[in-house]
Amino acid sequence: MTSLTLSTSSAATLRADAVVVGVAKGAKGPVVAPGAEAVDQAFGGKLASVLETLGATGADGEVTKLPAASGLKAPVVLAVGLGDAPAKGDGYDAEALRRAAGAAARALSGSKKGAFALPVADAADAAAVAEGALLGAYSYKANQKAAQDGGKNANPKSGDKKNGAPLAEVAVIGGKPRDKEFKAAAERAIALTAEINRARDLINTPSNLLNPAIFAAAVLEAAKEHGLKTEVLDEKALKKGGYGGLMGVGQGSEAPPRLVRVAYSHPKAEKTLALVGKGITYDSGGISLKPAGHNETMKCDMSGAAAVFATVVAAAKLGLRVNVTGWLALAENMPSGSATRPGDVLTMYSGKTVEVLNTDAEGRLVLADALTRACEEKPDAVVDVATLTGAMVFALGHRTFGIMANDEAFRTSLHEIAEEVGEQAWPMPLPSDLRKSIDSPVADLANMGERMGGGLVAGIFLKEFIEDGIVWAHLDIAGPAFNESGPFGYTPKGGTGSAVRTLVRLAERTAAGDLG
Repeated sequence: MTSLTLSTSSAATLRADAVVVGVAKGAKGPVVAPGAEAVDQAFGGKLASVLETLGATGADGEVTKLPAASGLKAPVVLAVGLGDAPAKGDGYDAEALRRAAGAAARALSGSKKGAFALPVADAADAAAVAEGALLGAYSYKANQKAAQDGGKNANPKSGDKKNGAPLAEVAVIGGKPRDKEFKAAAERAIALTAEINRARDLINTPSNLLNPAIFAAAVLEAAKEHGLKTEVLDEKALKKGGYGGLMGVGQGSEAPPRLVRVAYSHPKAEKTLALVGKGITYDSGGISLKPAGHNETMKCDMSGAAAVFATVVAAAKLGLRVNVTGWLALAENMPSGSATRPGDVLTMYSGKTVEVLNTDAEGRLVLADALTRACEEKPDAVVDVATLTGAMVFALGHRTFGIMANDEAFRTSLHEIAEEVGEQAWPMPLPSDLRKSIDSPVADLANMGERMGGGLVAGIFLKEFIEDGIVWAHLDIAGPAFNESGPFGYTPKGGTGSAVRTLVRLAERTAAGDLG
């Protein structure tokens, strides 16, 4: 894993493989951002002109490398775009710093040390640079090693330098290692990004190396390390307990389902959050088989469970004064002679019956059981996270997740939190007129309704399993959970760890007495 240090050294004197400076789009061309004064001085005050000659504009994420000038200890200067220069007197926003640091860290793959001389006016800026760099340095190079291990390593670490190892060390210049606020910011950045990268590793792991049982084992291992309480219900316990949703989805696979409870508690906590994650370790669509071209990335359908698991561990690492309970609804959705058929009726853990009109609408079935179980513990709020519907991708694109809730103030608070931490999200409604579309002539409700507004219909279905009086929100992360295009900013290709930052900040706010 990439290490992080805070440095009070000058960007000119710190020894590193490269010194990273920021460049922004000014009215008359690129301008060198604060933090790079010593580097600019080494270029005789003409660094911006040199960069412009090389084609740099300061655009968001743009990377330009050039040999260092005399007087710099680092042999290379890496200029990274910050986007539009802020108005005079204003600083750069945190997300611009994260994206720039992430792009720079990716460009320094295979290097031992990068000195990041980006604008750092306070601890919050240092945290943003650290987060971006640590997330941008992420690399998943496990497949060859996993194959050699015969599938025994379900969560292997990134590869070595020969295979494109991540940047080994990030030094944030302008950080104050002895300052209490800076030190706390750095420690939080390390804990948070490690857990986001844990989620990414799980999402990127091939489904033959990460089925429900292996996922559950990974949770047990982490729980032992971080003092978390766990409970794992296997297929026998699920069947005996009446978990018809989980069993109905998982019964077509040779890898049976699991329901995992993993909990962090604080002795002085006054509030409890329940987080529920969809954990379909592979989604073929079941009998309602997905068409060719839609199966190849379905290892990512457990991104919600990965986000929940990572958040619980992050809360423990940070010692937050709040109880956080994660529920991972794990199953593999496969077609076989024992699989649930379209038209079958399942009796859910809540006692409600559901007509399964489409076995590819399986996520809501496993979530329904987990939500009911989570509500039994009377938490102060429940949030579920799921790669639930293609309809949400059509509505919001590949970088924005939707937020639905049974409480408008809570939905608004979650939207504000997501914006604050740099995750794109948008509040979505739960229109009452769509409820009728999931009525069934043979069961209490159907798992499919109107096609138009399908993401909202899925949210309405989940709401049916929330106990009266409990505040609940649903995050549909189908768009941003898995990046099939090229990497950008601090976001890699593949699993992204979407929603972890939002959930961790929600836990922090709750610990501070501001549940929303």
